Amino acid sequence: MAAPPIQPREPLQGRVKRDLAVRRIGRLGLWLTPVVTYFFLWAPILVLILFSFNDAESVSVWRGFSTKWYENIFRNTVSTDAIATNFRTQLLIKAVSNSLIVASFATLISTVIGTMFALAVARGNFPGRKLFDALFYLPVVIPDITQGVALAVFFKIVFDYIQLWTGQRMVSGYGTIIIAHVAFNISYVAIVVRARLATMDPTLEEAARDLGANHFQTFWRITFPILMPGILAGALLALTLSLDDFVVTFFTSGVGTTTLPLFVYGMLKQRVPPEINAISTLMITASILLVGLSLILQQRGSRS
Repeated sequence: MAAPPIQPREPLQGRVKRDLAVRRIGRLGLWLTPVVTYFFLWAPILVLILFSFNDAESVSVWRGFSTKWYENIFRNTVSTDAIATNFRTQLLIKAVSNSLIVASFATLISTVIGTMFALAVARGNFPGRKLFDALFYLPVVIPDITQGVALAVFFKIVFDYIQLWTGQRMVSGYGTIIIAHVAFNISYVAIVVRARLATMDPTLEEAARDLGANHFQTFWRITFPILMPGILAGALLALTLSLDDFVVTFFTSGVGTTTLPLFVYGMLKQRVPPEINAISTLMITASILLVGLSLILQQRGSRS
């Protein structure tokens, strides 16, 4: 039986052309992927920022550049639409004040606890350390709506028991919001601090103890200064997340503790005044500055 005829192999020049075409398509895809991703992320935000400087009250027609919506916020001279939605600069300032109060306390507490936890997990040796380390990442991965509902149910149960034992009726307020923000901010602070700890040479602490320093002196003179960039970066990240949080705050806030995200949401449920674009732009700018400062501190800390 005769052997089948041997098929001629593909010319080398053809294979080279095909491989080069595949590489060009791959390079184009690698270039387009981040462009398209960032376009979908930033296009709505850029449109909002652009129309915050629109001279018209409509968000669909551009009539020229103007800063009057920002002036309305700071001068308390609001537009007709804003009056219809009960907008007042005093209410805005109160909401900003509430956000700053909650964010300040939540950032301070979560930074201290998160730093302590990061040190305990990285340097400690106790039973269940790996389990605690794994469970600590839950607030980062579970949905905000789940955290909000769980915290609301938790506070309801605690308040019922307190009323049963003491006869005092407890309600949600600053305390519940701060506790809720601390609950999810601790994990973010611990992650940033642990990243800084991973780049720290443990022999520096060993050398300090060999020279006669106790654990307290070693921490304040060696560990703490080296960790400071990571601690500040984690604190800024926690501050940003606390200022921007809506879902968890919505489930744990009470009367008189409306934060800025809740205030903006309340305005959006009615007619949307042009001032809302200006308020949102200011919030976005503050968040970008805080996150950028956090990244700068982390980069400087990694180089030191």
